[in-house]
Amino acid sequence: MASTKNMTVAQRLKALFDLQSIDTQLDEIQILKGELPMEVQDLEDEIQGLDTRIGKLKESVKEVEAVIAKHSSNIKEAEGLILKYEKQQDNVKNNREYEALMKEIELQKLDIQLANKRIKEAKITSSNKELTLRASEDRLKTKNKNLDLKKLELAKIIKDTEKEEEKLNKRRIKAEKRVEQRFLKSYNRVRGAYKNGLSVVKIERNSCGGCYNKIPLQLQAEVAKRKRIIPCEHCGRILVDNDILNA
Repeated sequence: MASTKNMTVAQRLKALFDLQSIDTQLDEIQILKGELPMEVQDLEDEIQGLDTRIGKLKESVKEVEAVIAKHSSNIKEAEGLILKYEKQQDNVKNNREYEALMKEIELQKLDIQLANKRIKEAKITSSNKELTLRASEDRLKTKNKNLDLKKLELAKIIKDTEKEEEKLNKRRIKAEKRVEQRFLKSYNRVRGAYKNGLSVVKIERNSCGGCYNKIPLQLQAEVAKRKRIIPCEHCGRILVDNDILNA
């Protein structure tokens, strides 16, 4: 095998076309996988977000329950004080002591009313949070089911294609070594600029196989001679003739 520096233009063109053919086959495998890898990643991110949200909701519900428990405890304490003050009223010595106890009883009753109001508000808040929590948990179950299905689908495709992909990747490493660095850099730049990943294309029906613009007959004749590397004047892709494989 000639070194990249000693290769003829025809050999360089064939090396580039071989690399493109391998990359196209690898691209087809990725197309077969479709959006599945991205969909799996998106679902995993959503599930992680839902897990965090559910955790925060549960903590929030506990906090509201703690508030309800605190107010309930305050009510019991106030009721106990009321009973205490009512008993003390039986042993008062004058009206001033009686009125002082009555005032304390009224204050405790007001505290009970306020605590009951806070409990009612907290229960409404708790109920709303519980509804949001259940909805989030239902959504999480659905997302987990979808993720399992997507993973199974992706795993099947990977299993069906992994041997072919591995073989192609090994071939690609060898093919890449046969391309001079300056051409490889240009190849990768052009390939990355287009969605179809085509950097080296044949002339088909007198047109560029990448952008489909017409190629003048004189330029087609130059391409067929394989004396120099010729890019498409419209898209910059390297042009090769249909017999490049026989170069």
